[in-house]
Amino acid sequence: MATRRSALALAQSRAFAAELARAAPGLEVDELQIVTSGDRTQDRPLQDIGGKGLFIKELEEALLDRRADFAVHSIKDVPAELAPDLVIACIPRREDPRDALVSQSGAHLAELPAGARVGTSSLRRAVALRAVRPDLVIEPLRGNVDTRLRRVAEGRFDAIVLALAGLRRLGLEARASEVLPPEICLPAIGQGALGIECRHDEEVERVLATLAHAETTVCVEAERAVMAAVEGSCKIPVAAYAVREGDFLWLRGMLAEEDGSRVRTAERRVAWTASSTDAARVGLDLGSELRRG
Repeated sequence: MATRRSALALAQSRAFAAELARAAPGLEVDELQIVTSGDRTQDRPLQDIGGKGLFIKELEEALLDRRADFAVHSIKDVPAELAPDLVIACIPRREDPRDALVSQSGAHLAELPAGARVGTSSLRRAVALRAVRPDLVIEPLRGNVDTRLRRVAEGRFDAIVLALAGLRRLGLEARASEVLPPEICLPAIGQGALGIECRHDEEVERVLATLAHAETTVCVEAERAVMAAVEGSCKIPVAAYAVREGDFLWLRGMLAEEDGSRVRTAERRVAWTASSTDAARVGLDLGSELRRG
């Protein structure tokens, strides 16, 4: 198993490996820890150094040169197009996809004072925050979860915004001052979900597929199709969030210009489908509307 070395990556990779071992008795999983380009460069925004693909490039190389049989990614870091000869063989059950505000004082977003400094390097989160609190000062912040939490605790920021899923996987959910609803901060595409990538190999794919979660897979495929339609990357603010509501698939999307202007939103409510291909069509349609808007 190829995995990044960050505490969060190790926590989610090891949890997946443990579940896989339970699902396939007798299976042993060895760990190959890799430092990616995205991990090594922490002093510049992702959009300036090549985007989120930098968090998976070296893991994919480990797959292609057969040092690893599969890699565990946060699927929000995985570009719409995979490297040749590789496939996402499994999307397990999703953790909570919402964003969380962590403030130094414990204040909620609405309670932060005017001019409060909020740390995030996500263009998507910056657009969402400015829509409801244009008086806040949004400043760039990178680093692992511990680094970001330390910076707000030290007072370098009044608040920061993180993925709730990451806090939960690290046992740090109590640090969240407020969980931001999708109506305020629409989640990143695939946020909270893992993508398990491997070479085209029937046996490996069969074993990994035992942990695939059908509903999560459909929702994430719809979201990733939005990304494909808008040619999304970390250089533009884009969000998409799909959920199952009874017999319906509800997909919401947001797209803005690189500078945060011209924010467009759209949504689709369609009959629930068990087909990832059908879900992707819905996402492509919504993404095309956002791009035209």
